[in-house]
Amino acid sequence: MSVDIPSISTPGLSVHIDLYTILVWIIVGLIAGLIASRLMLGHGLGFSADAIVGIVGAFLGGFLASYFGIQVVVPGHPIITQILIALFGALILLLVLRVLGLGRRRRRVA
Repeated sequence: MSVDIPSISTPGLSVHIDLYTILVWIIVGLIAGLIASRLMLGHGLGFSADAIVGIVGAFLGGFLASYFGIQVVVPGHPIITQILIALFGALILLLVLRVLGLGRRRRRVA
């Protein structure tokens, strides 16, 4: 199964998305989400929530990097480059969530 999605920013260029690409996004998102939630919150949000934060953070990081013209490159290691971009996006997302009061553990008052 694969899908060709036309690029919005570059006419004539299409992005090829297949099952392998989606699996890589999930793995990169999970790694970035785990690292980001440990760095920002001191604890994880849970396996699935960390994965969601990482995947959304990957999209946010990619969007912000392209919007501001920032290029992050680790020569010879494209997956590490993707993890770094996803990590920065996830950190920004968790910062916003923390400012809004989400993602905190609430103490029970006895």
